[in-house]
Amino acid sequence: MLKKLYVVLVVSAALACQASPSKPAKVAGSNDLQPDEQQSIVAKKVAELISKYNYKKVTLNDSISTEVYNRYIKSLDVNHNYLLASDIKEFEKYKTVLDDDLKAGNLANVFYIFNVYQKRYNDRIKYSLTQINTNFDYSKNETFTFERDDLPWVNSESEMNTLWGERVKYDLLSLKVANKDMAKNKEVLKKRYDNLLSQSNKLTNQDVFQIFMDAFTEAVDPHTNYFNPANAANFNIEMSRSVQGIGASLLSENEYVTIKSVVPGGPADKSKQINVDDRIVGVAQGKTGEFQNIVGWRTENAISLIRGTKGTTVRLEILPSGVNTSSKPKIVEMVREKIILKDQSAKKEIRTYNSNGKTFKVGIISIPAFYLDFDDYRSGNPNYKSTTRDVKLILDTLKQEKVDGVVIDLRQNGGGSLTEAIELTGLFIKTGPVVQVKDAASQIEVNDDEDPTVTYAGPLLINVDRFSASASEIFAGAIQDYGRGLIVGTQTYGKGTVQSAINLDKVIGNSLVDKVANLAGNKAKIAGNGSQNTYGQLNLTVAKFYRISGGSTQHKGVSPDIDFPSVIPLDKYGEDTEPSALPYDVIPKSAYTKVGDFATVLPELKKLHQQRMAKSDSYKYLLQDIADFKKHDAEKSVTLNEAQFKKERDEDETTAFERGNKRRVAMGLPPLKKGQTRPRNEDLDFIKVEAGQILIDYINLDNKFTSVMK
Repeated sequence: MLKKLYVVLVVSAALACQASPSKPAKVAGSNDLQPDEQQSIVAKKVAELISKYNYKKVTLNDSISTEVYNRYIKSLDVNHNYLLASDIKEFEKYKTVLDDDLKAGNLANVFYIFNVYQKRYNDRIKYSLTQINTNFDYSKNETFTFERDDLPWVNSESEMNTLWGERVKYDLLSLKVANKDMAKNKEVLKKRYDNLLSQSNKLTNQDVFQIFMDAFTEAVDPHTNYFNPANAANFNIEMSRSVQGIGASLLSENEYVTIKSVVPGGPADKSKQINVDDRIVGVAQGKTGEFQNIVGWRTENAISLIRGTKGTTVRLEILPSGVNTSSKPKIVEMVREKIILKDQSAKKEIRTYNSNGKTFKVGIISIPAFYLDFDDYRSGNPNYKSTTRDVKLILDTLKQEKVDGVVIDLRQNGGGSLTEAIELTGLFIKTGPVVQVKDAASQIEVNDDEDPTVTYAGPLLINVDRFSASASEIFAGAIQDYGRGLIVGTQTYGKGTVQSAINLDKVIGNSLVDKVANLAGNKAKIAGNGSQNTYGQLNLTVAKFYRISGGSTQHKGVSPDIDFPSVIPLDKYGEDTEPSALPYDVIPKSAYTKVGDFATVLPELKKLHQQRMAKSDSYKYLLQDIADFKKHDAEKSVTLNEAQFKKERDEDETTAFERGNKRRVAMGLPPLKKGQTRPRNEDLDFIKVEAGQILIDYINLDNKFTSVMK
C-alpha cells in the first residue's frame, strides 16, 4: 500500500512539473467549466506535432496567436449578439499569449473567455424570457438586424437589452403571421428559449476544448483538424460507412434520448423489443455493469456509451413509446455488431433518353464520399467496405443492363480516402499514374493504377459542383487529364492537401496521466466510451496533391469542360476563400499517355447544351433561384411591421410555390395543390438530367474522340 502511494505521489509530482493546468477565474452566471489534465496534455502534444510536422512548417508565435484568438472569438459570437465591447477589450490581452498557452498546455485563458461568453449567452436568453409577455406594437416601421458581424460590439447592457427586445419581437412576429393565437405563440417561444438555456447548461469542457482547438488548427490551415474522442469516432464512421453498435439512430426529445430509426437486421431490430419513439433512460456495459441514467443527456454523450466494439454486450433501460415516464423501464440486452450504412453508399439509377429517333439508357452512379473501412482492409477481410468495390459491382450490373453511357455524380462529395480515388480511377483506365503527392521535404511520389483490368470502357461523364473536393478532385482531374471522360458542372472546391490521421492514444497513451488514471482506479471512466479512443485524433496536413498534368488541385480545383451555373456561391465557399489555405503551384507532369481528347468536340457539345438551355424552363428557374438566393443572402435586416412582414413572406411563399409547380411541369410532373405534400423520393434534379443529355450528345456524334479500351 505504501509503495503504491509513493508511486502515485512521485507520478503526481512529475505531472505537476509537466502539465498541471491553471484554473480560469470564476465567472458568476456561467457553469464555470474547467479544463482537465487530459486536455492540457492533448493541447500541448497537438501544438508540438503541428509545429514539427505540418506541411506549412508553422511556427507558433504572436502572429498565429492573434489569428487563433480572432477565430475563437468569431466561433463563439460571430454576429456580435452576446459579448460586450468591454469583454472584447478585456480579452485583447490574450491575443498574443495563446501560442505560449498552447505550448505550455495552459487552457485557463481559453476557458475564461468561454465562461464569460456563456454568462452573456445565458443572460441574453434569460432576458428574452422576461420579454415574451410584452405587448409589442407591430404597426411601427421598425427593423430587426439579424446579421451584425460587420457592426461594432455592443457597448452596454441597456443597448444589448434593446437588441434582444427586437429579437423577441421578431420571433413572436414570425409565429404570429402563421398563428393568430398569441397565447399559444408565447408558450411555443418560451419552450424554445428554455431549450436554448438547457442546451447551454449541458455544454461540457469537451465542447469548449473542441471549439478552441478548431480555432487553432484552422488558423494553421483549413484541413488540419483535431477531433475529440466523440468526433473522432464520427469521422471514422463517415470514412468507413460502418459503425459498431446496436443499429439505431437517436435524437434528444424533451430531455429523453429517443429512438428515431432502426437499421434492418441490426441488434436493435433483431431484439424485437425496440421501436421508433422508444426512450432510453439508462445504459450499462456488459452483462453485469451498473446502469448509468442518461435522462437529460445530450445525444452525442449517450451515443458514446451505446456504441462499442463488435461482440461486446450493452444493456439499455427502455421506456416504450406511449407509456408514462413514471413506468418501470424494461431492460434490453444486445450484443453490438458492425452495421454497414447502406443509405450512405454509392447508388445507381438508369435514365432513358430519346434523341434523334433513338432510345438511350444512361446509368447514373451517385457517390457520396470516397469511403473505405480501414480496419477490415488492414485485417485482410476480402469483403471490406469501399467506394471502388461498390462502384465496380454497380458497373457490372449496368453493363448487364446494356447502358449506352455512364454518369458519375460527385456533387456534394467532399472526398475521403486517397486509395479509393486511385482505385476508382483504375476502373476506367488500364494502367498509369493517377495523382502526384509532394511532401514537406519536396519529395514527389507518383501514385499509379497498376491493375490493367478495365471495368468500364464506354462513354463516361463526371458531374461535379463546388462541394466536390479532395479525392473527388483527384478522380475528376485524372479522368480529365487522360481524356477518358467529360467533366461538367462548376469549378470544384480546390482542396488539394493530404492529411495523415494520427490516433493520439498511440502518441500519448503511455503518458504519466494515463498511469495516474490506472493507479487511481479511473479506468472505468474510459470503459464506457465504446469504440471511442481516449485522447482523440489529429488530422495533420503533411503533403499536397498534384494532377498528373502537373498543376495542383489546391485553390483552383478542377475546371469543368462544360460549365453549369452554381447554386453554391463561389465567393463564399471554396479553398480560395480560406485565408490560411496553401497556395496553388505547379510541378513537372507525370509520364502518361492520353486515351482520348475532347478538345475538338467540345465546341459542338457546348453549342448543343446552350441551345437546350435557351429553350429550357428548368434552366430559367434555376437562374431565378440563384438570383433570389443572392438577393436574400445580401439582406441583413427584416421589417417588424406586421403588414409589411406578412406581405413579403406571402410574396416569397407564393413565388416559391408557383416556381416549384412550374419546375414540376417542366420536368413532366403534375403541379401540386395548395397544402399538398410533395411525394417522397420525387426527382426534380434538372442538373442530373442535363448531364445525361450531354453524354447522349457525345454518343450521337459520329466522330468519337475517346478510344474504346478493350
